[in-house]
Amino acid sequence: MTKPLRADARRNRDLLLASAVRLFSEKGLDATLDAIAKDAGVGIGTLYRHFPTRESLIEAAYRNELDQLCDAGPVLLEELPPDQALRTWMDRFVDYMTTKIGMSDALRAVIASGGDPYAHSRDRLNSTIEKLLEPLTAAGTLRDDVLVDDVLIGLSGIALAAGAPAQRAQAGRLLDLLLDGLRYGA
Repeated sequence: MTKPLRADARRNRDLLLASAVRLFSEKGLDATLDAIAKDAGVGIGTLYRHFPTRESLIEAAYRNELDQLCDAGPVLLEELPPDQALRTWMDRFVDYMTTKIGMSDALRAVIASGGDPYAHSRDRLNSTIEKLLEPLTAAGTLRDDVLVDDVLIGLSGIALAAGAPAQRAQAGRLLDLLLDGLRYGA
C-alpha cells in the first residue's frame, strides 16, 4: 500500500502536474523537465522523486486532468440543478479535450514507450456522463433514447471542431444545441 504524501509533497506534486499540463499543451515535446520544475517552483530533484521518467510525468498529468473532470460531475450535481450541472460539466469537458489535444505529441510519446494513458478513460467519462444524465432521465426532461456513449462522442466532436480558445463562444452554442437535442421530445 502506498503511503499518503505529506502536505508539502502533495502540493509540490500538484504544482508539477499543473505545470506539466500547461507546458506540454503549449510546447508539446519541446517542454523540458527543467522548465516544468522551474515553472512549478521546485527543483529538478523534486520532479524526479515524484516522476522518475518523462513518460510517467506525462501520463500522471493526463490522468490528473481526467480525474479532475470526472470528480467534478458529482460535485456539480450537489451544487446545481441537474441541467445546469450537465451544461457546466460539458464546458469543462471541452477544456479537458483542448488540453488533451495540446498534449497529443507528449501522449503519443508515452504510447510509443509502451504506456497507455487512455486506459479506462472512456469508461470513466461514460460513467460520469451517466451520473449527470440520471436525474434528468428520472425527471422526464431527457429523451428516453439517449445513449451515454453518443453524448461522449458528441462532446468530443464539439471539442475537436470548436475547442480552440478563440472558438469558445461557438463551442458554447454547440453545447447548447447538444443539450437542447438531448431534451427534444422528452
